[in-house]
Amino acid sequence: MHLATYVGLLHSSLRTLADAFRAVGDGHGEEPDVKTTCQVLAGRIDGQVERLGPIVERYGEHRESEPERLRAAEFEAGFTGARSGGVGLVRDLQDLYALTSFTDITWTVVGQAAQGLRDQELLDTVTAGTQDTARQLAWLRTRIKEAAPQALIAAHG
Repeated sequence: MHLATYVGLLHSSLRTLADAFRAVGDGHGEEPDVKTTCQVLAGRIDGQVERLGPIVERYGEHRESEPERLRAAEFEAGFTGARSGGVGLVRDLQDLYALTSFTDITWTVVGQAAQGLRDQELLDTVTAGTQDTARQLAWLRTRIKEAAPQALIAAHG
């Protein structure tokens, strides 16, 4: 059974995502909504990691490095802290969006396995995780839309 590979991938992805939300929130403290929301979302992701604990115990986990590689390639390329300014905020939020999308599709794959196994606890965990991830994506999309015009147009005016 290869479910352990995806459970490990999901576990790693969630931890990477929580760390990334914290880093962006801390790096953009001048944007109070970003700092606060990123901290709240990271805390919710920590809750997802906790809920995943019994699943990890039941099915095991095979550690994969994709989320870390994704973060290294997309989030930490030259990352010595959050990028500065409006364009930096947009880029950091866009990187969070990419990481969150990776987590979202990983929840989907694990959810398909849960349906096949008829594992109600896993299905409940996936449902809660998928809903949280959808909220993260919605907030990121909205916040990027708010930040982009000022960052991309006003600076050139």
